[in-house]
Amino acid sequence: MNILVTGSSGFLGKNLCLTLKQKDFNVLPFDRDTNIPLSELVPQADFVMHLAGVNRPKDTSEFYQGNAGLTEQLIGLMKLQSKHIPLLISSSIQAELDNDYGKSKKEAEDAVFEYGRDTGNPVFVFRLENAFGKWSRPNYNSVVSTFCYNVANDIPLTIRDQKAEVTFVYVDDIVDAFISCIGKEGNDDYCHVKPVYPCTLGHLADTIQSFRDSRKTLLVPDMSGELETKLYATYLSYLKEDEFSYSLVSHSDNRGSFTELVKSSDRGQVSINIIKPGITKGNHWHHTKNEKFIVVSGTCTIRFRKIGETEIISYTAYGERPEVVDIPTGYTHNIENTGDTDAAVVMWCSEIFDPEHPDTFAEQV
Repeated sequence: MNILVTGSSGFLGKNLCLTLKQKDFNVLPFDRDTNIPLSELVPQADFVMHLAGVNRPKDTSEFYQGNAGLTEQLIGLMKLQSKHIPLLISSSIQAELDNDYGKSKKEAEDAVFEYGRDTGNPVFVFRLENAFGKWSRPNYNSVVSTFCYNVANDIPLTIRDQKAEVTFVYVDDIVDAFISCIGKEGNDDYCHVKPVYPCTLGHLADTIQSFRDSRKTLLVPDMSGELETKLYATYLSYLKEDEFSYSLVSHSDNRGSFTELVKSSDRGQVSINIIKPGITKGNHWHHTKNEKFIVVSGTCTIRFRKIGETEIISYTAYGERPEVVDIPTGYTHNIENTGDTDAAVVMWCSEIFDPEHPDTFAEQV
């Protein structure tokens, strides 16, 4: 199936075109830089997804030319075809407002509904909330993209009203909703993408700033909600290309090194322990704190002794055959590098280390 996508290089268009191609649709892209005119593309189309539009022109007349005018031109070309061509248009909740942008989008919507009535072809008019996601242009498409760009580039945020609430919708959900219309009958009512996420500007700013700060605190960003998960994915797409990586603090001595990797307030922390050959680390036990050891390189022997008893239990773990060794409470334990090369051990601990309450008691195995 050939899908004509107008505005194909824009924020929504780029995301949509890539997903359509992944689903094996043939995409006919069109934007202001396309060399092939609409008059040649429309006859090839089996479905038209009209995303092109103008929202920040130099002159208000461009609203009507780029929104209503282009839509009417597209529809005129579609009516000349002697085949069934469904039409989907991305509009905006601002079409309800009495401003030039809103009025131009409303004219475009009305033209699409009229096309459906005149031809009997399916039409889908989506009134979108404030869209966000990767490749959205800062200071143009969305406050989310502006905040993400500013925070990633250490530019201060300007917020007039921290309590102002805005409703957002994620680009992947928009794309899924658009693609789901293929093969369906249209309707004479507006389509809306779900889910939507109401959020105050203050919470939005705090959340995005916490993503930046997580590199210093090592705390895994709070992604307990769908909005936070999608915001974090969006924020990462705005990182400077020379700042994808960040350094960690490594504590080294003649025994090896210990480096904390990530932490979570309710899931503990993950660290990497490098152990030199012949070196033993540990010889302590915990009341409540528990750990998991995974040898990922080298060979280590992990030994346990239940507190108050004499029997010693040992496990040998190999990097070429990774396995998880649980460290139960009430057992003093150590880990020895019994190989010939440095050993690397990934360690998960059930809680972030608290020097005031370490729950760690020295005792030889």
